[in-house]
Amino acid sequence: MVTGRALHFVFKIPDRRLTAKFYREILGMKVLRHEEFSDGCEAACNGPYANRWSKTMIGYGPEDTHFVIELTYNYGIKNYETGNDFQGITIRSKDVIERARKNNWPMSEENGISVLQAPGGYKYFIINEPQVAGKDPVEKVSLSTSNLEKSISYWRDILNLKVYDQKDKTVLLGFADDQAKLEFKDIGVSVDHAKAYGRIAFAVPHAEQPEIQKKIKDSGHKILTDLITLETPGKASVRVIILADPDGHEICFVDEEGFRQLSVPDYPSEKILDRFIEKDPTN
Repeated sequence: MVTGRALHFVFKIPDRRLTAKFYREILGMKVLRHEEFSDGCEAACNGPYANRWSKTMIGYGPEDTHFVIELTYNYGIKNYETGNDFQGITIRSKDVIERARKNNWPMSEENGISVLQAPGGYKYFIINEPQVAGKDPVEKVSLSTSNLEKSISYWRDILNLKVYDQKDKTVLLGFADDQAKLEFKDIGVSVDHAKAYGRIAFAVPHAEQPEIQKKIKDSGHKILTDLITLETPGKASVRVIILADPDGHEICFVDEEGFRQLSVPDYPSEKILDRFIEKDPTN
Protein backbone atom coordinates (compact mmCIF):
# COMPACT_ATOMS: atom_id res chain seq x y z
CA MET A 1 0.00 0.00 0.00
CA VAL A 2 1.61 3.26 -1.15
CA THR A 3 1.37 6.10 1.40
CA GLY A 4 2.74 9.16 -0.34
CA ARG A 5 3.20 12.85 0.34
CA ALA A 6 2.95 15.39 -2.48
CA LEU A 7 6.23 17.33 -2.67
CA HIS A 8 6.80 19.48 -5.73
CA PHE A 9 6.52 19.97 -9.47
CA VAL A 10 9.66 20.36 -11.58
CA PHE A 11 9.99 22.98 -14.32
CA LYS A 12 12.86 23.49 -16.72
CA ILE A 13 13.29 27.26 -16.90
CA PRO A 14 14.76 29.26 -19.79
CA ASP A 15 15.44 32.60 -18.07
CA ARG A 16 16.61 32.32 -14.48
CA ARG A 17 16.64 36.04 -13.73
CA LEU A 18 13.09 36.76 -14.96
CA THR A 19 11.82 33.47 -13.51
CA ALA A 20 13.19 34.35 -10.06
CA LYS A 21 11.47 37.73 -10.29
CA PHE A 22 8.13 36.11 -11.14
CA TYR A 23 8.17 33.56 -8.33
CA ARG A 24 9.44 35.96 -5.68
CA GLU A 25 7.86 39.30 -6.59
CA ILE A 26 4.62 38.18 -8.25
CA LEU A 27 3.71 34.84 -6.66
CA GLY A 28 5.36 35.89 -3.38
CA MET A 29 7.29 32.66 -2.84
CA LYS A 30 10.57 32.35 -0.98
CA VAL A 31 13.72 30.49 -2.01
CA LEU A 32 14.02 27.48 0.31
CA ARG A 33 17.27 26.02 -1.02
CA HIS A 34 19.50 26.38 -4.07
CA GLU A 35 21.97 23.82 -5.39
CA GLU A 36 24.48 23.93 -8.26
CA PHE A 37 25.61 20.82 -10.16
CA SER A 38 28.51 20.43 -12.58
CA ASP A 39 27.04 17.44 -14.46
CA GLY A 40 23.61 16.18 -15.45
CA CYS A 41 21.48 14.20 -13.01
CA GLU A 42 21.61 10.38 -13.11
CA ALA A 43 17.82 10.35 -12.87
CA ALA A 44 17.45 13.07 -15.54
CA CYS A 45 16.19 15.57 -12.95
CA ASN A 46 17.22 18.40 -15.28
CA GLY A 47 16.03 16.64 -18.43
CA PRO A 48 18.21 14.86 -21.02
CA TYR A 49 21.16 17.21 -20.54
CA ALA A 50 24.69 16.36 -19.38
CA ASN A 51 25.70 19.95 -18.79
CA ARG A 52 26.07 22.16 -15.72
CA TRP A 53 22.72 22.98 -14.11
CA SER A 54 21.11 24.36 -10.98
CA LYS A 55 18.10 23.49 -8.85
CA THR A 56 16.09 26.04 -6.89
CA MET A 57 13.31 24.99 -4.52
CA ILE A 58 10.84 27.81 -4.01
CA GLY A 59 7.49 27.97 -2.22
CA TYR A 60 5.29 29.45 0.51
CA GLY A 61 6.83 27.50 3.36
CA PRO A 62 9.07 24.55 4.31
CA GLU A 63 8.93 21.47 2.13
CA ASP A 64 7.79 19.41 5.12
CA THR A 65 4.43 21.16 5.06
CA HIS A 66 4.09 22.86 1.65
CA PHE A 67 3.91 21.84 -1.99
CA VAL A 68 6.70 23.75 -3.69
CA ILE A 69 8.21 24.32 -7.12
CA GLU A 70 11.54 22.99 -8.32
CA LEU A 71 13.15 25.26 -10.92
CA THR A 72 15.85 23.51 -12.94
CA TYR A 73 18.10 25.74 -15.00
CA ASN A 74 20.38 24.25 -17.65
CA TYR A 75 23.25 26.60 -18.38
CA GLY A 76 23.26 27.60 -22.03
CA ILE A 77 19.72 26.36 -22.80
CA LYS A 78 17.53 29.39 -23.47
CA ASN A 79 14.38 27.90 -24.93
CA TYR A 80 12.21 24.84 -24.36
CA GLU A 81 9.45 23.88 -26.77
CA THR A 82 6.20 23.46 -24.85
CA GLY A 83 3.68 20.71 -25.52
CA ASN A 84 0.07 20.21 -24.41
CA ASP A 85 0.94 18.16 -21.32
CA PHE A 86 0.88 20.83 -18.60
CA GLN A 87 -2.40 22.59 -17.82
CA GLY A 88 -1.46 24.76 -14.83
CA ILE A 89 -1.06 25.12 -11.08
CA THR A 90 -3.87 26.58 -8.96
CA ILE A 91 -3.09 28.94 -6.08
CA ARG A 92 -5.60 30.53 -3.71
CA SER A 93 -4.25 34.03 -3.01
CA LYS A 94 -5.71 37.49 -3.36
CA ASP A 95 -2.25 38.91 -2.66
CA VAL A 96 -0.84 37.37 -5.86
CA ILE A 97 -3.38 39.22 -7.98
CA GLU A 98 -2.62 42.48 -6.19
CA ARG A 99 1.13 42.03 -6.73
CA ALA A 100 0.60 41.20 -10.41
CA ARG A 101 -1.41 44.38 -10.91
CA LYS A 102 1.08 46.50 -8.99
CA ASN A 103 3.97 45.16 -11.09
CA ASN A 104 2.02 45.27 -14.39
CA TRP A 105 2.51 41.54 -14.91
CA PRO A 106 0.23 40.37 -17.78
CA MET A 107 -2.92 38.71 -16.49
CA SER A 108 -5.81 37.10 -18.34
CA GLU A 109 -8.96 35.28 -17.29
CA GLU A 110 -10.32 31.77 -17.91
CA ASN A 111 -13.70 30.70 -16.57
CA GLY A 112 -13.70 33.55 -14.07
CA ILE A 113 -10.24 32.75 -12.69
CA SER A 114 -7.20 34.99 -13.14
CA VAL A 115 -4.35 33.44 -15.12
CA LEU A 116 -0.66 34.36 -14.94
CA GLN A 117 2.10 32.94 -17.08
CA ALA A 118 5.54 32.28 -15.68
CA PRO A 119 8.52 32.77 -18.00
CA GLY A 120 8.53 29.76 -20.31
CA GLY A 121 4.73 29.86 -20.66
CA TYR A 122 3.75 27.83 -17.58
CA LYS A 123 0.26 28.80 -16.39
CA TYR A 124 -0.84 29.66 -12.86
CA PHE A 125 -4.54 29.90 -12.03
CA ILE A 126 -5.08 32.35 -9.18
CA ILE A 127 -8.24 32.18 -7.08
CA ASN A 128 -8.99 35.73 -5.86
CA GLU A 129 -9.53 34.84 -2.20
CA PRO A 130 -7.38 35.46 0.89
CA GLN A 131 -4.92 32.76 1.87
CA VAL A 132 -6.17 30.65 4.76
CA ALA A 133 -3.89 31.00 7.79
CA GLY A 134 -1.76 27.93 8.30
CA LYS A 135 -2.80 26.37 5.00
CA ASP A 136 -0.67 25.95 1.90
CA PRO A 137 -2.18 28.19 -0.83
CA VAL A 138 -1.06 25.78 -3.59
CA GLU A 139 -4.17 23.69 -4.24
CA LYS A 140 -3.50 21.51 -7.28
CA VAL A 141 -1.38 20.67 -10.31
CA SER A 142 -3.36 20.08 -13.49
CA LEU A 143 -2.05 17.83 -16.27
CA SER A 144 -3.46 16.55 -19.56
CA THR A 145 -4.58 13.01 -20.26
CA SER A 146 -5.54 11.35 -23.53
CA ASN A 147 -7.70 8.78 -21.73
CA LEU A 148 -9.23 9.63 -18.37
CA GLU A 149 -10.08 6.04 -17.45
CA LYS A 150 -6.52 4.85 -18.08
CA SER A 151 -5.17 7.67 -15.93
CA ILE A 152 -7.56 6.85 -13.11
CA SER A 153 -6.67 3.15 -13.30
CA TYR A 154 -2.96 3.95 -13.06
CA TRP A 155 -2.99 6.62 -10.36
CA ARG A 156 -5.76 5.14 -8.21
CA ASP A 157 -5.41 1.39 -8.67
CA ILE A 158 -1.62 1.10 -8.93
CA LEU A 159 -0.24 4.14 -7.08
CA ASN A 160 -3.10 4.28 -4.53
CA LEU A 161 -4.08 7.92 -4.83
CA LYS A 162 -7.62 8.64 -3.70
CA VAL A 163 -10.22 10.08 -6.10
CA TYR A 164 -11.55 13.30 -4.58
CA ASP A 165 -13.74 14.41 -7.47
CA GLN A 166 -14.60 13.10 -10.90
CA LYS A 167 -16.50 14.61 -13.82
CA ASP A 168 -16.87 13.68 -17.48
CA LYS A 169 -13.51 15.10 -18.50
CA THR A 170 -11.62 15.62 -15.23
CA VAL A 171 -10.52 13.77 -12.12
CA LEU A 172 -8.96 15.11 -8.92
CA LEU A 173 -6.64 12.80 -7.01
CA GLY A 174 -4.45 12.96 -3.94
CA PHE A 175 -2.87 11.02 -1.11
CA ALA A 176 -4.43 13.03 1.73
CA ASP A 177 -6.97 15.77 2.42
CA ASP A 178 -4.36 18.30 3.57
CA GLN A 179 -2.08 17.90 0.55
CA ALA A 180 -1.98 19.57 -2.86
CA LYS A 181 -3.97 17.53 -5.35
CA LEU A 182 -3.27 16.23 -8.85
CA GLU A 183 -5.89 16.91 -11.52
CA PHE A 184 -6.13 15.31 -14.94
CA LYS A 185 -8.07 16.86 -17.82
CA ASP A 186 -8.99 14.71 -20.80
CA ILE A 187 -7.93 16.62 -23.94
CA GLY A 188 -9.15 13.98 -26.39
CA VAL A 189 -5.84 13.78 -28.28
CA SER A 190 -2.37 12.40 -27.62
CA VAL A 191 -0.33 14.14 -24.93
CA ASP A 192 2.76 15.84 -26.35
CA HIS A 193 5.52 16.57 -23.82
CA ALA A 194 7.82 18.34 -26.30
CA LYS A 195 11.02 19.65 -24.60
CA ALA A 196 9.58 21.58 -21.64
CA TYR A 197 8.01 18.58 -19.92
CA GLY A 198 7.99 18.57 -16.14
CA ARG A 199 7.89 16.01 -13.36
CA ILE A 200 5.79 15.62 -10.21
CA ALA A 201 7.39 14.30 -7.03
CA PHE A 202 6.08 12.44 -3.99
CA ALA A 203 7.79 11.15 -0.85
CA VAL A 204 7.19 7.63 0.45
CA PRO A 205 8.90 5.57 3.16
CA HIS A 206 12.00 3.90 1.73
CA ALA A 207 10.48 0.50 2.52
CA GLU A 208 7.70 1.20 0.00
CA GLN A 209 9.97 2.04 -2.94
CA PRO A 210 10.75 -1.58 -3.90
CA GLU A 211 7.03 -2.31 -3.63
CA ILE A 212 6.27 0.50 -6.09
CA GLN A 213 8.93 -0.77 -8.46
CA LYS A 214 7.48 -4.30 -8.36
CA LYS A 215 3.89 -3.10 -8.87
CA ILE A 216 4.89 -1.07 -11.92
CA LYS A 217 6.86 -3.94 -13.45
CA ASP A 218 4.12 -6.47 -12.73
CA SER A 219 1.51 -4.21 -14.35
CA GLY A 220 3.61 -3.68 -17.46
CA HIS A 221 4.02 0.07 -17.03
CA LYS A 222 7.16 2.07 -17.57
CA ILE A 223 10.05 2.70 -15.19
CA LEU A 224 12.34 5.44 -16.46
CA THR A 225 14.97 5.06 -13.72
CA ASP A 226 15.15 2.05 -11.43
CA LEU A 227 15.65 2.69 -7.74
CA ILE A 228 18.86 4.70 -7.43
CA THR A 229 20.69 6.83 -4.85
CA LEU A 230 21.26 10.47 -5.81
CA GLU A 231 23.98 12.54 -4.17
CA THR A 232 23.71 16.26 -3.42
CA PRO A 233 27.12 17.80 -2.60
CA GLY A 234 27.31 18.63 1.11
CA LYS A 235 23.78 17.42 1.80
CA ALA A 236 21.84 14.22 2.42
CA SER A 237 21.57 11.55 -0.26
CA VAL A 238 18.14 10.42 -1.42
CA ARG A 239 16.85 7.29 -3.08
CA VAL A 240 14.49 7.77 -6.02
CA ILE A 241 12.58 5.78 -8.57
CA ILE A 242 11.30 7.56 -11.69
CA LEU A 243 8.16 6.36 -13.46
CA ALA A 244 6.06 7.35 -16.47
CA ASP A 245 2.27 7.12 -16.43
CA PRO A 246 0.24 5.97 -19.48
CA ASP A 247 0.58 9.43 -21.06
CA GLY A 248 4.28 9.71 -20.31
CA HIS A 249 4.02 12.11 -17.36
CA GLU A 250 7.15 11.68 -15.26
CA ILE A 251 6.75 10.77 -11.59
CA CYS A 252 9.45 10.71 -8.93
CA PHE A 253 9.04 8.75 -5.71
CA VAL A 254 11.76 9.79 -3.26
CA ASP A 255 12.41 8.20 0.11
CA GLU A 256 10.81 10.17 2.95
CA GLU A 257 13.70 9.60 5.34
CA GLY A 258 16.40 11.02 3.10
CA PHE A 259 14.25 13.77 1.67
CA ARG A 260 13.34 15.24 5.05
CA GLN A 261 17.06 15.67 5.72
CA LEU A 262 17.78 17.06 2.26
CA SER A 263 14.87 19.52 2.27
CA VAL A 264 15.66 21.40 5.48
CA PRO A 265 15.27 25.08 4.48
CA ASP A 266 18.52 26.86 3.72
CA TYR A 267 17.36 30.47 3.61
CA PRO A 268 20.80 31.94 2.73
CA SER A 269 20.14 30.23 -0.63
CA GLU A 270 18.20 33.36 -1.62
CA LYS A 271 21.48 35.29 -1.82
CA ILE A 272 23.33 32.34 -3.33
CA LEU A 273 20.82 32.20 -6.19
CA ASP A 274 21.21 35.94 -6.80
CA ARG A 275 24.98 35.58 -6.86
CA PHE A 276 24.87 32.85 -9.50
CA ILE A 277 22.38 34.84 -11.58
CA GLU A 278 24.76 37.81 -11.59
CA LYS A 279 27.72 35.58 -12.51
CA ASP A 280 25.89 34.04 -15.49
CA PRO A 281 26.22 36.39 -18.50
CA THR A 282 23.51 34.53 -20.41
CA ASN A 283 20.87 35.62 -17.88
